[in-house]
Amino acid sequence: MNRILVIDDDVELCELLSDYLQPEGFVVETVNESRLGIEKALSGDHGLVVLDVMLPGMSGFDVLRHIREKSKIPVIMLTARGDDVDRIVGLEMGADDYLPKPFNPRELVARIRAIQRRAEADPVARTGDGAVAETLAVGDIELDPGARTISQGGRAVELTAVEFSLLEVLLRQAGQVVTREDLVKKVLGRRLSPYDRSIDVHLSSLRKKLGHELDGAERIKTVRGVGYQYVLPAPKN
Repeated sequence: MNRILVIDDDVELCELLSDYLQPEGFVVETVNESRLGIEKALSGDHGLVVLDVMLPGMSGFDVLRHIREKSKIPVIMLTARGDDVDRIVGLEMGADDYLPKPFNPRELVARIRAIQRRAEADPVARTGDGAVAETLAVGDIELDPGARTISQGGRAVELTAVEFSLLEVLLRQAGQVVTREDLVKKVLGRRLSPYDRSIDVHLSSLRKKLGHELDGAERIKTVRGVGYQYVLPAPKN
């Protein structure tokens, strides 16, 4: 996970990120061209990709699409400041997180560390003594924290790392309202900031993959101004 691939045509920014990330213990490789970036991202030699949206020839979205067809490697996208559309599209396509340019390199390190913690030892997937928790089963969903697999009615469901963690938090507190602040802290590993809709976009994608309803009732309920609730299915007679 300490091997980082940066895909950005801004040579100066790539050099800046290399100079900043390497003393933090990361091994950084930079690529300035889209197709080579895809090849490197799929090589298995890196633990995380930092991907710019604005790339010549092939956009960062196209690069992400090619990566997601074959790999679940974590991806942080770099977007133009204030361009909410880019951020939402990137998250919906499977990006794990985003940062608007210009950004503080310390913030990038914090985002990378948060993804590392989630990938290496997801805290919500373990019990107090460090043992992996048992499979969670709510309605038609079964979630295995150890194997990090999801099945719905016996059928495997493909989720991104963020969607998996989000569903796990909601299932563990099924029937209860989980605030957006708690979800952002537990799933994204940071504090909720004003106008940050990342968790809402991930939630929307999760709904699409699992289906909005279960037995005619809403599966994941929005509690306006508070957060979300995974609704417990009604008992069957």
